[in-house]
Amino acid sequence: MKPCSIIAGLAAAALLITAGQPFAAEDKAAGTGKANAAKPADKPKAPGALVDINSASKQDLAKLPGVSQTDADKIIAGRPYGSKAHLLTHKVLSPDAYQGLSKMVIARQPSKDAGKNAELQKKK
Repeated sequence: MKPCSIIAGLAAAALLITAGQPFAAEDKAAGTGKANAAKPADKPKAPGALVDINSASKQDLAKLPGVSQTDADKIIAGRPYGSKAHLLTHKVLSPDAYQGLSKMVIARQPSKDAGKNAELQKKK
């Protein structure tokens, strides 16, 4: 065998071995025992799910990083927001708190037909 084919084979084997390591690390981090198992209520709604600051409950807002119960009350009192940046510009949250949650929230705007759509849903 040529030395370059041996090196290529060893490199391929090393890649295959290391490719499985992140999955093993995730399994250990997730914990398979009951002592490490997370409660269902502690799990996020969905990966990448955004919290709407214009409609979220106080409990959902308080689960965001850097948001206390008092901050959640301030957010609710200042509704509706035109954008999530209004949390900062209207001084509802500190810049540090806003920076920590800005990628987790959204400010959805109600459609002009929201009332009519709600009535249609009730009739179903």
